[in-house]
Amino acid sequence: MFLVLFVTLVLAAALQPLPSMMALDVHLLRQLAAKHNVTTIVVFGDSSVDPGNNNYLKTDMKGNFPPYGDNFINHRPTGRLCDGLLAPDYIAEAIGHPPIPAFLDPTLTQTELSYGASFASAGSGYDDLTANISNVWSFTTQAKYFLHYKIHLNKLVGPLESSKMINKAIFLMSMGTNDFLQNYLIDFTRQKQFTVEQYIDFLSSRMLYDAKMLHKLGAKRLVVVGVPPMGCMPLIKYLRGQKTCIDQLNHIAFSFNSKIIKNLELLQSEIGLKTIYVDAYSTIQEAIKNPKKFGFEEVSKGCCGTGLYEYGETCKDMEVCKDPTKYIFWDSVHPTQRMYQIIVRKAIASINEDFLV
Repeated sequence: MFLVLFVTLVLAAALQPLPSMMALDVHLLRQLAAKHNVTTIVVFGDSSVDPGNNNYLKTDMKGNFPPYGDNFINHRPTGRLCDGLLAPDYIAEAIGHPPIPAFLDPTLTQTELSYGASFASAGSGYDDLTANISNVWSFTTQAKYFLHYKIHLNKLVGPLESSKMINKAIFLMSMGTNDFLQNYLIDFTRQKQFTVEQYIDFLSSRMLYDAKMLHKLGAKRLVVVGVPPMGCMPLIKYLRGQKTCIDQLNHIAFSFNSKIIKNLELLQSEIGLKTIYVDAYSTIQEAIKNPKKFGFEEVSKGCCGTGLYEYGETCKDMEVCKDPTKYIFWDSVHPTQRMYQIIVRKAIASINEDFLV
């Protein structure tokens, strides 16, 4: 049972308002976004940014059932592997837009289309093999669907305006965790080809290639979210029989993040792509080490079920904690919307007007 879980690892109530973004410098960001006509957000990645594309794929990597979405609008499970909003949703809210929709959502309206879409697929990674293992969209496939999005946008506002919107858009990439936990560390294919260090370099080269591909497709500004401290996930600690974070896995995450940062510097100097790195690793680590600073009380387990091993299907219809805002993790793998909000707070603080020009 536990082996199967490891092998398949991915990774407010209707009358209550969603968590406020007022703690952020929202007004300034919104003014700058409006000033420079930044209205569109397009998203690529894994479960950290998938608002429900996997609902329409033949895969087990889904969260379109309770208790997921317990704190989303009308308690609605959308496919987000979270209790509510994901990081892109908070960024969209900060510039005055509704949550980022899944591109495959059949209810997607033309107005929503103009604000952007997510092509992310839970279980995906920089390595296309990672997505193939779980039968989800690889980054290559996500990029192909982005081309379909551009066609829709052309029909909606015309080719010239569509091109301007894409050039002004914020592109966001968030993945990498599954490449290690779902792929390299349990599948012999990549282990036979690469050492851990070599695989990190391989993923780094893929990330660089993907970013350059987005640039060719019109991206002028790119936000990349780093890999979180994988060794601190409740499920990983549970499977390893440890109560503390697994240093080995955290070192891998830290090493890969260092490569991402260097790649972003390279992208800026070589092709003029404006970039921002979102340090999810350090932010989550800080919250774990100093939970009271952020209002957290539980850092070692998730809110769903026992909080030790439930995620995805094993979290389905489980009882949840009374107050998810006190938890860093919603299930045994994925953060709560409160944790995502904190990560976005730091990300927004790093955005300046030069990035939006």
